[in-house]
Amino acid sequence: MTSVQDTAASGALDAAAERMRALTCELPRRDGVAVFTSVYLAVTDEVRLHLAAGGFADRTAAAGLAADFAGRFLAAVQDDAAGRRPPACWRPLFEARRHRGVHTLQFALAGINAHIGYDLPLAVVATCRALGRDPEDVEGDYERVGELLVRLEERIREQLMPGPDLLDVADPLTHLAGAWSLERARDAAWAAARVLWRLRGLPEVGEEFGERLDQSVGLVSRCLLVPLGGRPDD
Repeated sequence: MTSVQDTAASGALDAAAERMRALTCELPRRDGVAVFTSVYLAVTDEVRLHLAAGGFADRTAAAGLAADFAGRFLAAVQDDAAGRRPPACWRPLFEARRHRGVHTLQFALAGINAHIGYDLPLAVVATCRALGRDPEDVEGDYERVGELLVRLEERIREQLMPGPDLLDVADPLTHLAGAWSLERARDAAWAAARVLWRLRGLPEVGEEFGERLDQSVGLVSRCLLVPLGGRPDD
């Protein structure tokens, strides 16, 4: 029987997907937030399909993690729209979202970096707290979500990188795209989640660690968004 927590988390994830779908319609196609939202919606839809097909060992934990994860991005969007300061990791994307010298692939990678580097560790800890699990209990499903992300990242790079006729091995975009790795970011997020979990009995230290994590992830996003000139995708 589906648990109350499972139903609530699945409903929250469905609502998050609908909100992302609405955002892709509301925002200009080349808006950096719209670019990332489109990418993230594809991830969310893949996760929802796997949940429906029983593709996770712990459906309740997987649904809860996905819903909490999505909610953090949408909260950052809402904060920015309301004139409030979103987490530091998201500010570079919101600030550069309309810059004509930033390629759409840069927007996608910066958003993925912010969401995985900072939001994901916090979502793991929040889900474990809510369900009375340890991070090790959800590690298998965390890896399954990671496998979906890696496959989608490959598709994103194929879709958003310039065609072979425009791409040069010496092009700055080529170097920038190759310098960031989703797998390394995912591994770092898991390590951060474990540290935050260990620090839950030391709230001041945990809060300081979270702030430093937020700032460091934001710094990487800012580097990913360095303007490289006119967009080759326009």
